[in-house]
Amino acid sequence: MNYQETLDYLYRRLPMFTRDGAAAYKKDLTNTLALCSLIGNPQHRFKSIHIAGTNGKGSISHALAAILQASGYKTGLYTSPHLVDFRERIRINGQMIPEKIVVEFVQRFKDDFEVIQPSFFEVTVALAFDYFATEKVDIAVIETGLGGRLDSTNVITPVLSVITNIGKDHTNILGNTLREIAGEKAGIIKQGVPVVISEYQEEVADVFRRKAAETGSELIFAASRLRSRISGRDLGHQYIQVEELIPGDSSSPLTGVGETQTWPGNIQTGTGEIYKLDLLGTYQAKNLPGMLTAADQLRKSGWNIPPGNVKEALAHVRELTGLRGRWEILRNLPMLVCDTGHNVDGWKEVLDNIARTPHHRLHLVLGVMADKDLDEMLPLLPQHALYYFCQVDLPRALPAKDLAAKAAGFGLKGQYFENVPAAVRAALQTAEKDELIFVGGSTFIVGDLLLASDKLNG
Repeated sequence: MNYQETLDYLYRRLPMFTRDGAAAYKKDLTNTLALCSLIGNPQHRFKSIHIAGTNGKGSISHALAAILQASGYKTGLYTSPHLVDFRERIRINGQMIPEKIVVEFVQRFKDDFEVIQPSFFEVTVALAFDYFATEKVDIAVIETGLGGRLDSTNVITPVLSVITNIGKDHTNILGNTLREIAGEKAGIIKQGVPVVISEYQEEVADVFRRKAAETGSELIFAASRLRSRISGRDLGHQYIQVEELIPGDSSSPLTGVGETQTWPGNIQTGTGEIYKLDLLGTYQAKNLPGMLTAADQLRKSGWNIPPGNVKEALAHVRELTGLRGRWEILRNLPMLVCDTGHNVDGWKEVLDNIARTPHHRLHLVLGVMADKDLDEMLPLLPQHALYYFCQVDLPRALPAKDLAAKAAGFGLKGQYFENVPAAVRAALQTAEKDELIFVGGSTFIVGDLLLASDKLNG
């Protein structure tokens, strides 16, 4: 098989969450362990960082990979899903895995796949681990796909675990409450391995404390050490001021193993430091303390990560790692922006960014997956915007006509289109130069936009 035939086989033959939904989710690690055993357990032949969370894990994964890469380490990066090219999922020092490696891996183990019956995600995880081990990376940043405890990536023993925001997403699989979801994410915490919690959320903090106590893991809440705020923005960067928090005489009961910081109740602040980021979303102010705390924890563990390299990396995350789709400005006059935020918390951040972006009128190109809770999401969206409802060519996608009908019940009015490019073209034809076009609602909507963006700009 050539590369395209190999991809066609993977997409057609293997259960795929993006296509099949929950039916493709394997609720144990049996297949992943079988695949890893088949190829010599590559997950044990390189050091790793494991990252889980509802929102923010993609940004933090790419930022940490950029920091390690800028510090001179040969750095692997595994993320999902991809936006345009399958090979985006697997990178070393920002370069996508060669097509030849993908073809050879599938060809070598195709007969075994027929016996093991793995999912698409399980195969891609095994491929990534095999590639990182073969290429002898110094360290790999591994992002979970869904959840944590039963995620296929959860066969590694990392040097550091990182958990980002906990929000309601994939509730049909992970649980209906934040505590249940946090319990699944906490499943990546390993015996004796330190864990950084990027955001402090009172409702779930004790879930992480208990898990860290069970595993004897040092627990660090990044928000109890660092406070951040946006201090400025230019065309291609934003500037975030970070203050170090000095523990005060607080009675807040932070009692995780190894946890020495108190939650900011009575605090004093040290001097602030300005960080320049090429990631523009305002939500990066929430992610940055997690990025910096994780880098500091790695430094304490013996990794050579000079502060200057951290600053340099954060200013060039997109260039170093290829990250796309996070408040990405594709054109101006009118401004066309996309973002992969697709759950309630993600939409709150997107709407905050929209509110901070000067514009006369808002055009919102929207598409969602059928398993999203629209009764929670749609009430958040502004009624004054002009909507262009659309869909991607996936069985999980909610038909644009159905989305438009549902949205109308919440006072959201507009037209529906059979695909993303058609909806974006209509928005571009309608919008004036001082207006804003936002495209989002799903990772796959953004992927279709990026795939077609050159043609649209032409």
